[in-house]
Amino acid sequence: MKKVLVLGAGLVARPLVRYLLERTDYSVCVIDKFLNKAQSMVTGQPRGTAYQLDVTNTVKLAEHIKKSDLVVSLLPWALHPKVADLCLEYGSSMVTTSYVKDEMRALHDKAKAKGLIFLNEIGFDPGIDHMIAVDTINKIKNKGGRILEFNSYGSSIPAEDSNNPMGYKFSWSPKGFLRSTLNDGRYLKDGEIINIKEQELFKHYWLVEVPGIGVFESYVNRDALKYKKLYGIESTKTLLRGTLRYIGMCETWTSIKKLGLLCEKRVIDTDTLSPREMIKYLIKSNGEDLLQDISSFLNIPVYSTTIKKLEWLGLLSPELLSIGEVTIFDMFGYLLNNKLQYRSGERDLVILYQEFLVEHHDKRREKRTLKLELRGLPEKESAIAQTVGLPAAIAVKCILEEDIKQKGVHIPILEDIYNPILKELEALGVKIEERNRFIKEI
Repeated sequence: MKKVLVLGAGLVARPLVRYLLERTDYSVCVIDKFLNKAQSMVTGQPRGTAYQLDVTNTVKLAEHIKKSDLVVSLLPWALHPKVADLCLEYGSSMVTTSYVKDEMRALHDKAKAKGLIFLNEIGFDPGIDHMIAVDTINKIKNKGGRILEFNSYGSSIPAEDSNNPMGYKFSWSPKGFLRSTLNDGRYLKDGEIINIKEQELFKHYWLVEVPGIGVFESYVNRDALKYKKLYGIESTKTLLRGTLRYIGMCETWTSIKKLGLLCEKRVIDTDTLSPREMIKYLIKSNGEDLLQDISSFLNIPVYSTTIKKLEWLGLLSPELLSIGEVTIFDMFGYLLNNKLQYRSGERDLVILYQEFLVEHHDKRREKRTLKLELRGLPEKESAIAQTVGLPAAIAVKCILEEDIKQKGVHIPILEDIYNPILKELEALGVKIEERNRFIKEI
C-alpha cells in the first residue's frame, strides 16, 4: 500500500485528504501543529491517521517522511526547502501548491537524479490557471496561430458580500493573504514593460468585467513577464496576471498600507496598548479629533468609506486585545481574522478568467475567453479548498500511478502533467467555459 504524508491541515486541506482516502487505496497520514485539526481530516477513515507535530522538529519530521512514498506540503512556502531536503534524503516525491522559489528550483538536478518529482504550483492560482492557459496556447499554436495578447485573472471572494464592507473573507491563510499584498508587480502592455512597486500596488488598478458574474477591480499579480517563455508566447505584446476584488478594495488597502498596518518590524504590547492608541501612535495624533487626524494623514474625506471600514474592523476601539507582544502586522491580522471569517451557511466564489487575442495562420483575429466559476458548498467544502486541494490530490495519484513520469522540479505546464489532471477535474465538476469570437479579418 502506497503511503502519502500530508503536512498541514489548514483551510484547503480537506478536499485533498478526502479524495486520497475515498478515491485511492493509499494510506494517508496528516500532520499538523494542532492534533484536533489533523484528526478532523481523517475521521471515520480506516486508512487515515493523524499526528501532532511542530514541523520545525526536523528529527521527528524525518521519521514520518522516511516512511512515505510521497509528501504533500501545505505548509508556508518558506518551509518547503527543508521538507524537500528530507524528501531527497529519504527518496520521497513531493507536491506543493505554492509558487516555486529559487531554493526549490535549485534542487531540480538532484531530484531528477534520484528519480523523484517535486511538483509545485498545482492548486488554483497558481495551478489550474497554468494548465488551462498552456493547454489553450498549445492548441492554438498547433494550428498555426499565435498569441498577440494574454490576460489572466483569478480571485477567491465571498459569493455574497452584503454583510461585509471589506468585500473579502478568509478562505485561506490570513497571513498568506496579507503577505500577498506586499508583492511588487510587473506586466507587459502593448509592448511596454510596466513595473509596479509594492507601495503602489493598490493605486494601480482597473475595472474588469467577467461575463455572467460582474465588474471587479483588478490589480497586478506578481511578475507576469516570466510566463512569456514558460507558456511559449514570446511574441505576445500584452501579458498580464491580475487579481480580482470587489469594488472599493484597492482604495481601502492603499490607506491600510499608508497607515503602516502591515509593518512586521514594530512590536507593540496589546495588553497595554489598544488599537485606537496604536493608530494615534502611527499617525502622531493627540487623539482629540482622531477621525479628522486620520482624514488629514490619509488625505481622504473624514466621511469616506475607508474610515468607516477602519472603524468597523475595530481599529478605533479603546478596548485592549490582550494577545501579548506582537508586531503591528500580527495585531492587524488578528483583527481581520476576527471580522473576515465565513459564517455558517455562507459561500465563497472562485473566479478564473482568461482572455486571449489570437492571430490565426490566415491572419484572422479571434478573441477567446476561458472562465471558471465555482461557488462553495455551505457547511461542506469551500470553492477555494476544492480548486486548490483537488488538483494537488489528482497530481498525487497521477505521480504514484506513474501517469506522470516527469522527474525533477516542475510546475504543471507540460502536457503529460496537465492533461490527466484537467481531465479528472472536469469529471469532478470543475469545468471551464470557453467562448470564441472572430473580431477582425484581413
